[in-house]
Amino acid sequence: MELNSNQIQEILPHRYPMQLVDKIIDFEPGVWAEGIKCVTVNEPFFQGHFPEAHVMPGVLIIEALAQTGAVAILSEEAYKGKIAFFGGIKNARFRQQVRPGDVLTLRCEITERKGPVGFGKAVAKVGDKVAAQAEISFVIGS
Repeated sequence: MELNSNQIQEILPHRYPMQLVDKIIDFEPGVWAEGIKCVTVNEPFFQGHFPEAHVMPGVLIIEALAQTGAVAILSEEAYKGKIAFFGGIKNARFRQQVRPGDVLTLRCEITERKGPVGFGKAVAKVGDKVAAQAEISFVIGS
């Protein structure tokens, strides 16, 4: 099941410049989601990171992964209209720079849930190469 950017905004509260998922290409509510982020030179963060050698900040790649995971969890009927807040980030690794023109494939699998707290395994790729990966945790709030 695909979601376009407007449909993503029906699930997530993020708006420009913080909506970092352009499209969800498939997902299973409460279980996993896969999305894409088309990185362009017009991203506002490239004004300062770095003007002479554009590189997408690693923290924003992790945020894009978290938003992908948030689509998975918040698309579940019990959590519609809620917000998923970061609880933590573990074992984050950045393996490849992401630059304008790259298409990031974002995948987050929900691995464990205890009430409003959950954990996910997230991987961002450019083509078949891993750009970043992390274990993330979240708390569902209102």
